[in-house]
Amino acid sequence: MVGWLIRKFVPDWQNTKKAKVRQGVGNVCGIVGIVLNLFLFAGKYIVGLIVQSVSIRADGLNNLTDAASNIVSIVSFKLAEKPADKEHPYGHERSEYIASLFVGLGVAFLGYETLKDSILKILHPTPIDFQWYTVAVLVLSIVIKLVMFVYNRRYALRYDSSLLMAAAVDSRSDCIGTTAVLISTCLSPLIHFELDGYMGVIVSLIIFYSAYDLLKSVINDLIGEAPNPETAHELENRVLSNEYVLGVHDLRIHQYGPTVSYATVHAEVNGHDDIMQVHNAIDQIERQVREEMGVDLTIHMDPVLVDDPLTRSYLSKFESATRVLGQGHWSLHDFRIIPGHDEITVDFDLVVPFDEHRSEEQIEKQLLGYVRTGRKLNLQVTVEHPTLSMQQ
Repeated sequence: MVGWLIRKFVPDWQNTKKAKVRQGVGNVCGIVGIVLNLFLFAGKYIVGLIVQSVSIRADGLNNLTDAASNIVSIVSFKLAEKPADKEHPYGHERSEYIASLFVGLGVAFLGYETLKDSILKILHPTPIDFQWYTVAVLVLSIVIKLVMFVYNRRYALRYDSSLLMAAAVDSRSDCIGTTAVLISTCLSPLIHFELDGYMGVIVSLIIFYSAYDLLKSVINDLIGEAPNPETAHELENRVLSNEYVLGVHDLRIHQYGPTVSYATVHAEVNGHDDIMQVHNAIDQIERQVREEMGVDLTIHMDPVLVDDPLTRSYLSKFESATRVLGQGHWSLHDFRIIPGHDEITVDFDLVVPFDEHRSEEQIEKQLLGYVRTGRKLNLQVTVEHPTLSMQQ
């Protein structure tokens, strides 16, 4: 049904990277979620009041919170669609992450309230009035939540939406929690022991875990985590495919939402090539990447003297030094030498692992102690950590 609604009400629904399409899909999934969650809330809460079950009422309140989360999702999709402006030059797509953060906090609060009520029920147990319509409502709820999990997860993966994935995770947790409530409702009259409060504790722990999982994912998005390796390698390969490019390094990708990405990379080019021809080639690469991958790429050109014997000699010495001192974990790039009257300036970037304990000053001192050239060296080393592609 959800797929039919998307095909009917979302134009160009197959374009998974288009912001307006993502908003339309989010709206459809959100509206369906609101209707289903309000239906489940009403059914469970009324039944919970009738049979005096704290776990069923808590399960119903969980669905009410889900409906509120769906409303937040729709609003955030609308905010994320807003174009860039003077105050927000990179757009508003991170609104989706902020909305997901509030959803996670709401789920955590629900877990706390459920845990509190469940502990009180354990301390002061009251019998549940078992009715078969209670079982019917809970079974129907499990089926509906399974359906919601499936369609939210499907479209979250297809449209790269943290909000829809959050809804999918929440639906899965609801399904597990409602199953626990159903088991306690059926078993308690048979064993003459009230499981309602204990199952409520289990439900609350499941809710807490869902909140943790969601908050962890959203916080990683907001802080900024390593980009998709496939995207990084595709960007590098596109740059390397140009005849003027000899090598690439220092690729960095910054994401300001699921569909807004900026990237920078250093491209090594022959220092003797015509600068205008190289510049035109670089512009062409940037344009193609923007059009075909949706990534705003900026390429910095690094001229390399590929046939200079003095540069090759010094490069060989420092490559040997980095292999030995870094035990195979160091690498260098952007290597160049600047001969002077009294000394030779050696300038390069040195890539070291994140767990390297030596300071930049200590590294420079060890390099100068290892390399012997017969000339006074002025070492200018920029120590940096590996980008994504360097770690693969």
